[in-house]
Amino acid sequence: MVDTCYLYIMGDKAWKKRERNVAKYFNGERNALSGGNSKITRADVIHPKLFIECKLRKVHSVVKLWEDTNELAKKEGKTAVVALCQSNRKGSWLVIHSNDLDKIINERSLAKSSRDS
Repeated sequence: MVDTCYLYIMGDKAWKKRERNVAKYFNGERNALSGGNSKITRADVIHPKLFIECKLRKVHSVVKLWEDTNELAKKEGKTAVVALCQSNRKGSWLVIHSNDLDKIINERSLAKSSRDS
């Protein structure tokens, strides 16, 4: 009872709530001791296959880029994907909104199957 009252009075930290939400999204569990203190993983989310790091900020510059891109995409009835690339490095980093992940996975699957045909 004391713990419940303490949590009610103090509230939950916003970043902890976001970590819980991300963990739930991937069917994982928030790692209360992420970083060097955990004996399980240094990730913020305990998951058998994914190493998930959560960062909560007022503003991420890459999110502004995605938002601008999303406005253009919406006008064309498309889903926004920002691909970040670096010189002399293979591959890219994809910035998407979590609500769009299933659509993007579907499009990637279609692209792979048409390429393999």
